[in-house]
Amino acid sequence: MWKEQDNKLVRTFKFDDFVQAFGFMTRVALEAEKRDHHPNWSNVYNTVTIELTTHDAGNTITDKDRDLASAIDKLV
Repeated sequence: MWKEQDNKLVRTFKFDDFVQAFGFMTRVALEAEKRDHHPNWSNVYNTVTIELTTHDAGNTITDKDRDLASAIDKLV
């Protein structure tokens, strides 16, 4: 579930292994590129943490972030 934290939407995803986590990140990258809206994220083995905020809007949460979060949820 996404949480609003420090003007960002934040969510952590856990997978069975690194390959699944990396595959998920690849799918997210393609969705983000389509929307020209890119996440801040990190990956440690099977865990991916994503932060979404709109830099052009003063680092606040906008519809762009909510739209990408919804698309990411469909990739899990």
